[in-house]
Amino acid sequence: MDCEHCEVQIRRARVSDAKSIKKLVDRFVEQGELLPRPLQEVYSRIREFWVADDSTAGVIGCVALQVVWEDLAEVRTLAVNPDFHSGGIGRKLVEVTLGEARRLELQKVFALTNVPFFFKKLGFVEVPMDSLPQKVYFDCIHCPKVDHCDEVAVVYDCRRMPAGAPPA
Repeated sequence: MDCEHCEVQIRRARVSDAKSIKKLVDRFVEQGELLPRPLQEVYSRIREFWVADDSTAGVIGCVALQVVWEDLAEVRTLAVNPDFHSGGIGRKLVEVTLGEARRLELQKVFALTNVPFFFKKLGFVEVPMDSLPQKVYFDCIHCPKVDHCDEVAVVYDCRRMPAGAPPA
């Protein structure tokens, strides 16, 4: 779909978006690209989410920013409806999380991803997984892929972004 003609708004998620977020995420879970997120978890973390809302198609993208530690947050659950890929929506969703991280005075934002090249285009750099001990200790040990993780860790340094400036 040609997103130059779409009316897409990036906004904070509402409780009424939870089922749409879950449905979108489930498309990528089925393909093995995202870990499952129970609907209850989406509801309980709804304040961490932003959505890309198309005026006709509804929720076509989502992302969450989860604060992990005093200086660290994770970009999670990034998904964009395949019909809207290549429209810059994923970029805009990640940029809004980076802006929020800056507002919260966090130093770094990381993501675990199967598409590191996407994040690298936004200024993230690849790092060893063990450089994120908070993530490994709290989440990874409970992950079904713990013994065969295929994700790459990438980190964005928010300190290099001037106050009020959009990210990379």
